[in-house]
Amino acid sequence: MNRILLIEDDPAIRLAVAESLAKEKFNVTESENGEKGISFALKGNFDLIILDLILPDIDGIEVCKSLRANAVRTPIIMLTSRKDDIDKILGLEIGADDYITKPFSMRELIARIRALLRRVSFDTGDFDTYSFGNVNVDFKKFEVTKNGKPLKLSATEFRILHYFVQHEGEVISRDKFLDDVWGYDSYPTTRTVDNFILSLRKKIEDNPAEPEHLITVHKIGYKFIKEIQT
Repeated sequence: MNRILLIEDDPAIRLAVAESLAKEKFNVTESENGEKGISFALKGNFDLIILDLILPDIDGIEVCKSLRANAVRTPIIMLTSRKDDIDKILGLEIGADDYITKPFSMRELIARIRALLRRVSFDTGDFDTYSFGNVNVDFKKFEVTKNGKPLKLSATEFRILHYFVQHEGEVISRDKFLDDVWGYDSYPTTRTVDNFILSLRKKIEDNPAEPEHLITVHKIGYKFIKEIQT
């Protein structure tokens, strides 16, 4: 049974989500604020965290930052009532794996949860470890270092990087990413693919504005190049 940590201050939403997840055979632990949520996440062994952006003590972005800083790799879905893309993109950049905008249907939330749980349990295949440039990756241990220093990648960023490695030199369309990495095509949009790859570039490229490994192919998609072109 998958264990889910629900961090949500609105009691009505928290109750509705917890009851719906329980009916789907998820084991749910509830927290009404960020501080308690961080404590639960650090002590518990959760498969997924649902995190509200607006909390009474610490906002969801700071909670997410704190968890990632403490090496909590658990996938995070952020809940937000804000409509502007800046908050959503920022949520991804600080380590969230997905987001859903309020109001949302329980059916959609459960679909997102199941899709994310499928994504993070991927088969590393022939690539348990891999190196390119000054980056070393251990897909088994979910560890990445650059110049010997650890990088903090979300579960989705790991999966994107793994997919790039599997398809080295191939041009991959945004729709192909949605089909093979996210596993469903109604959400997110191709813009979300761009946002995740932008975030990944900031972590692994020496100059994200002029990437040498994660290359944009104009009007088509992206390509991973292991060896820097001279």
